[in-house]
Amino acid sequence: MEMKKRVSLELRHRSPTEVQELFLDNCRSSEGKIEGITDEFSNLELLSLINVGLTSVADLPKLDKLKKLELSDNRISGGLEVLAERLVNLTHLNLSGNKFKDISTLEPLKKLPQLKSLDLFNCEVTNLADYRESIFKLLPQLTYLDGYDIDDCEASDSDGDVVEDEDEEEGESEDFEEEEEEDEEDVVAEEDNDDDSDSADEDGEVNGDVDSEDDEDEDEDDEEDGESGSSHREVKSKHEESNTFGSFLWTEKERGLMGGKPPPSWSPRSDVIALGLQLRFP
Repeated sequence: MEMKKRVSLELRHRSPTEVQELFLDNCRSSEGKIEGITDEFSNLELLSLINVGLTSVADLPKLDKLKKLELSDNRISGGLEVLAERLVNLTHLNLSGNKFKDISTLEPLKKLPQLKSLDLFNCEVTNLADYRESIFKLLPQLTYLDGYDIDDCEASDSDGDVVEDEDEEEGESEDFEEEEEEDEEDVVAEEDNDDDSDSADEDGEVNGDVDSEDDEDEDEDDEEDGESGSSHREVKSKHEESNTFGSFLWTEKERGLMGGKPPPSWSPRSDVIALGLQLRFP
């Protein structure tokens, strides 16, 4: 795909001023030149032109906010003065896999005071004796060359500042997640306490209701027992009266009807009582 067309696709209906990162890797440049990128990309911070067939960066526009430029796997061999003139805030430059043979071709980079990281992997210049010492001497503002500092300590990332920011963000994110977990645990504990309290109240109410019902049942049973006992006593009293007075009736009036036999409830005492009553009330 041609570079111009690729730029149009990457815009995705945005204006160039809204774009901060632009990736045009593996598209095809016309005659080895940059196309479709203008100074309208005023807020661009990252531009990637990996393996697009570039032989020159002469057509690169002025991009004051650009910090990272990826130009690896092209055929660039010089002309870096343009970078120093138009990318004044550049901090990371990747020229790996290009045609740089001499350290002198890199001298224009001295005018990039913010440059911290430079990559020249697979460039012929890396085969020179004292290559690293020479580059660090030429570009004292550099922190990393080909991913290592002057003491051969490997960079954790191409951008140390970005790594620090990411670590801080990760730390903040972890703290926030821990706070969320603690809040959730507190909420769960409160809910459990509320549930326990509600259950205790409900149990108390149920037990109270049951006890009240039991008391009422006992009172009813007592009343029934009282009534039953009273009825029993009344029946017994009536029965006794019936036996006593009834024996008199049987003795005097109905004994003849029974063929001279006393009634089942008869006793000698009954006759005595009946005789006493007869004598007293003839």
